[in-house]
Amino acid sequence: MKITPICVPCLLNRIIFESKQSTEDKEVQTNVIKNACSMLGNLYDPSECSAVIATHVHKKTYDLLNNPDPYKDLKEQSNEIAASLIPIVKERISESKNSLKTAILASIIGNTLDFGIKGASKNPNELKQVFDQFFKEGFGFDDTENVFSILKDKKSILYFTDNCGEIVFDKLVIEEMKKMFPHLSISLVVKGEPVLSDATMKDAKELGFDELVDNMFTTGGFAVGVDLMKIPEELKSEMNNADLFICKGMANYESFSETNLHPIVYFLRSKCDPIASSMQVPVHANIVKLYE
Repeated sequence: MKITPICVPCLLNRIIFESKQSTEDKEVQTNVIKNACSMLGNLYDPSECSAVIATHVHKKTYDLLNNPDPYKDLKEQSNEIAASLIPIVKERISESKNSLKTAILASIIGNTLDFGIKGASKNPNELKQVFDQFFKEGFGFDDTENVFSILKDKKSILYFTDNCGEIVFDKLVIEEMKKMFPHLSISLVVKGEPVLSDATMKDAKELGFDELVDNMFTTGGFAVGVDLMKIPEELKSEMNNADLFICKGMANYESFSETNLHPIVYFLRSKCDPIASSMQVPVHANIVKLYE
């Protein structure tokens, strides 16, 4: 997805959020914000991918803050809050007519655990407050049946994760997917380094994904979404052989929508107008959209 004018204040708000998470030193905060404004002035180009620009700005921000993981505490809290909701989600899964579809919906609601941007959470506890409301909303765009049809005939999928907290529900999705499609080989992909509130290999292993999925990979280095030019060779090889890509969250959409990889399905909460407009889906909705 190409960057839009609306992306600029959103990105700056997140930089301000990160600076406040990292330090109370006003001089440091000011330096970080001035640097971000300067970088955006130089990098902004309507023909450039939004995730690429965001990666450059966030990496410099982390360096200036001397903080490799400004969201560390929020990520831990997100996993704890999501884990506290697991009994409720499992009950709804067991009572539903389609357990996998219900698990997917829960994981998309978990995608609200994003911080520092409009339309997302102010703190991890908000997930408990909005969960029932968003669950009742159901899907704003629903390609799940088409996805299930594809999964019947496929052998291997790559599951690109997004936020902490959300990844707790992703585990339920994969568990149900393996029940419904036991022939599938499922590989999990997490971030290679801490970036925003996204899950890393450490998070995945602590949640026991290594005992659930067939393979686990990282995206390599620091990147908002995925920098497909810098991914490890082992992941590149896996992507060449995958039958379906499942991508969680908006940043992954920003990255992968710039490629010709197909079939690919996005599970996300459409938290902003540029994403909703690009995907041609409602804003502030639970989205499953397949591109064949």
